[in-house]
Amino acid sequence: MRKDGDFLFTSESVSEGHPDKVADRISDTVLDAYLAADPEARVACETMVTTNRIILAGEVRGPASVTSEGLIQAARDAVKDIGYDQEGFSWRKADASNYLHAQSADIAVGVDSAGDKDEGAGDQGIMFGYASNETDTLMPAPIYYAHRILHTMRDLRRAGDARVAGLQPDAKSQVTLHYANGRPVKATSVVISTQHDAGINQADLRERLGDVVRGILPEGWMPEDKEFYVNPTGVFVIGGPDGDCGLTGRKIIVDTYGGAAPHGGGAFSGKDPTKVDRSAAYACRYLAKNVVAAGLADRCTIQLSYAIGVSHPLSVYVDLDETGKDVDEARLGAILRDVMDLTPRGIRKHLRLNRPIYAETSAYGHFGRTPDDARDNFTWERTDLVNALRSALNR
Repeated sequence: MRKDGDFLFTSESVSEGHPDKVADRISDTVLDAYLAADPEARVACETMVTTNRIILAGEVRGPASVTSEGLIQAARDAVKDIGYDQEGFSWRKADASNYLHAQSADIAVGVDSAGDKDEGAGDQGIMFGYASNETDTLMPAPIYYAHRILHTMRDLRRAGDARVAGLQPDAKSQVTLHYANGRPVKATSVVISTQHDAGINQADLRERLGDVVRGILPEGWMPEDKEFYVNPTGVFVIGGPDGDCGLTGRKIIVDTYGGAAPHGGGAFSGKDPTKVDRSAAYACRYLAKNVVAAGLADRCTIQLSYAIGVSHPLSVYVDLDETGKDVDEARLGAILRDVMDLTPRGIRKHLRLNRPIYAETSAYGHFGRTPDDARDNFTWERTDLVNALRSALNR
């Protein structure tokens, strides 16, 4: 994404009822079940959902108290919570199969701590984190508003609001923003495709959803009428896993920054926090957000890299995109290593990741969420390193 000048940039989001997000939710529900039973459990769960079928697969290491029957029931409960009890996909009637098996001993030996060896990364890989001061959440504006539209529609649907009457769980949004001098100033188009009951009046639905979107976008940002699209194909009755097969990990750009920043090679959902695909990506976002929150830069991209079985990151890269406030990027990278232990164990301990907190992350983005002190969730969205960073730089 260009960061200065005048341009258009687009991001999309998908709802919790999108087939891939149903799969992500189930995989994270399986992960939460294991972590609730044993905080040190190992999980790499992949899910496929299609017409009245749920398939679990992957590798696990955890207590026998987590049974196949219990996991299948948890998957059904997740589908029920999303809202699927349709002819083609129902939490009650779907055939559910569990093919999870024991974690490879070759992987475990590289990850486990033993003697003088600290716990190693669960795999090699590169992870990125990003923050920008163009929104209050320090997220890029296009993905921020794309998420908010669908999250609001979900909340209204669950509350029985008349503006979303007749809508079903599957939905997608897309927001295109006009940037002037590198800052977002208005939306040039908004697209919403949402599953609905048969026979719904599309013109009425468009008017109702227009009212929802106007309440989300800043005043004056609503695109002109011809650039507001609702169900462009004209009908969207068959949806969810009945309309399209869903797989864990296929929405990694939706999960992160909407394409406004680089993304590493791995998905998040279904992976326990020894997998740096997830935990180190959370750490990167946490560090980048604290850098921007501390006023050290307007934008910050951070990359970490790891090797399987090796504890410390192989590299820490900081890019302030020429917006740094008299900050040397190399020095800042060294400071970040000092203010946070970036080993897999250190990240898990600092962000308290060995807890059943992941089902909630599976839709509407892993980043830009509001941490809740009572539930101690989304800890990577906190800005509690601001003072340490400023102090290290004598600010």
